[in-house]
Amino acid sequence: MKKLATVVFLILLNVTFAQEKNKKEQKTQIVEASCGQCQFGMKSKKGCDLAVRIDGKSYFVEGSSIDEHGDAHGHDGFCEAIRQAEVVGEVKENVFVVSSFKLLPKKKK
Repeated sequence: MKKLATVVFLILLNVTFAQEKNKKEQKTQIVEASCGQCQFGMKSKKGCDLAVRIDGKSYFVEGSSIDEHGDAHGHDGFCEAIRQAEVVGEVKENVFVVSSFKLLPKKKK
């Protein structure tokens, strides 16, 4: 029974270290964020969905939604403006899977 407990403990420890390593490998980056359809011209989905543009390529976002960041159709909402966001995540199967999304304040003119 002690051997089984030791094996389970080592497996859980390995999984925990792997998750932490993956989090550290994901870097924080500043990206353009907006409505994929209204501002980035993405056509693969209907309606309004949160997207980010990284190195000139647009990706729909998984892990955060357009409605979590204010009124998308307001004067400075994602359907009306492209904003800057600080994100942590990675592109998987042509979708940006976000683990952290922080909308940055608009720059004053």
